[in-house]
Amino acid sequence: MSVKQTKIFAHRGIPDLFPENSLEGFKYVIDHHADGIEFDVHLTKDNIPVIIHDEKIDRTADGQGFVKDFTFCELSKFKLKNGETIPRLSDFLNLAEGKDVLLNLEFKTDHIHYKGIEKIVFEEIKRHNFLRPIIYSSFNLNSLKTAYQLDPNGTYCFLSDKKIDQFKKFVAENHLSGLHLDRYQNTDEIPLRVWTVDDPKEQKKLFELGVAGIFTNNFQQAGKILSEIKKPA
Repeated sequence: MSVKQTKIFAHRGIPDLFPENSLEGFKYVIDHHADGIEFDVHLTKDNIPVIIHDEKIDRTADGQGFVKDFTFCELSKFKLKNGETIPRLSDFLNLAEGKDVLLNLEFKTDHIHYKGIEKIVFEEIKRHNFLRPIIYSSFNLNSLKTAYQLDPNGTYCFLSDKKIDQFKKFVAENHLSGLHLDRYQNTDEIPLRVWTVDDPKEQKKLFELGVAGIFTNNFQQAGKILSEIKKPA
């Protein structure tokens, strides 16, 4: 595997400059040509998929409570630090549609497995046209299994903060396309993407190891490091 194959994913946009999972941050990332964007999806009380990392809005918006307990209209009363509302999935897809960028949609179903979220998300995705296949990831293996039943041709990757033993068997049995881990693990030909890597030394090491991708809060910093490695001696 060569360094050239490593893709840099902007983790929740670029939190170093704009509020995480904000349209402003996503637009910046797209305009500045990141390889990919990672983002997180939950469901509101009225089954609208929205992009936010936590189950509760307390940390990133000026309100309190669980996403699942608000209708989208109610959720729209709360603001991110830049004055935006918490974006619907459709808002982001409108922004990313037709752009040359990889999308990694994480089903945030490890604490709350929202009923029907996979089908609802797929129906929204179908309303848009993308240049590249979307990568779907989750810490909840059941969510990925449900997604696979809905679309056997999708790209599904398991998220974990643990080493995966017998990874080839695990990937095959669960119809996965790759692994998204918080550390390096030699996975041979199975794509490995590592999260969330902000330390320049660690980024350099992973680039040299030729992982399929890294997730980082500052894709531009990572891009500079990768460019230096790829320069001819």
